[in-house]
Amino acid sequence: MYWTLVRIIVPVTIVTELLVRTGAVAAVAPTLSPLMSLYGLPPDLGLAWLTGLLVGVWAGVLVVFTLVPASSLTVADLTVFGTLVLFAHALPIEQPIIRQAGPRMWVTTVLRVAGAMLYAALLHGLFETTGWLSAPLNPLWEPMAKAVGWGGFLLGLAETLVGMLVIFAALALLMDALNATGLMDRLMRLVDPLLRVADIRGEARQLAAIGVLLGVSYGAGLLIRDARSGRIPPRQVFNACVFMGFGHSLIEDTLLFAALGVDLTTIVIGRILFALAATALVAWWASRLSDEAFHRWVFAPAPASPAIVSPPVKV
Repeated sequence: MYWTLVRIIVPVTIVTELLVRTGAVAAVAPTLSPLMSLYGLPPDLGLAWLTGLLVGVWAGVLVVFTLVPASSLTVADLTVFGTLVLFAHALPIEQPIIRQAGPRMWVTTVLRVAGAMLYAALLHGLFETTGWLSAPLNPLWEPMAKAVGWGGFLLGLAETLVGMLVIFAALALLMDALNATGLMDRLMRLVDPLLRVADIRGEARQLAAIGVLLGVSYGAGLLIRDARSGRIPPRQVFNACVFMGFGHSLIEDTLLFAALGVDLTTIVIGRILFALAATALVAWWASRLSDEAFHRWVFAPAPASPAIVSPPVKV
């Protein structure tokens, strides 16, 4: 399972870094400037969202404070921008991981970007109408750009991969322990009412919860194994991946944006409520599809590999 993720993350990360360093990303960014204006944001932030779309949340936020001073932004501005980047970021890395679990990449990519744009539009309309969060931004911490060479970049990538391996091993042990002691069932009963709204049931609940708390790489990464083994039905895999796409990595992202001074009610509670409602709508749509149409257009599981699926027990 871990090796599957490494084969996705390493080449995609290197190619993305090349695009950033050669100026290809900056050259394309102006196409997003008109979109930023629709949300009442400075047009220059088109580059920040494009960087977030390709690289990740931290990179997108870093570019924001590189392009515009914090004093020129309101809490509402960064909250709206934060919504865009929280829903749709690191797509070249995260979407292939989700694809390995079964959902077709174009479907989940469109849903994530559309969800980002819709929720950001709702927030912008609310803030503009009510004047809520119009106070100047007063971040507790401002990220500063650090120029690093290729050696530093590769070292950072290696550290990230080692950290992921440690976290995956810890998660696997923790899940085994929780299942063995019955604590997992108790925890799942607490979140069942919410996940049932999004039509997420059975073992998919545990992995969706991990994705929401820690991120797509961990939730979908764990989901790959069970999806390929057939333990979780394809429609449940799809629903869980859609939900993780809309709302994930609550722990790290919440800490980051809390330090930046955004409104946590809208990017945590509001985002989760939106994710539940939007996933329920998508799940209802998918349930109307025949099995043939579902597998043709929405879900096509990758072939099982011996490294991920346990071999049959000999009798």
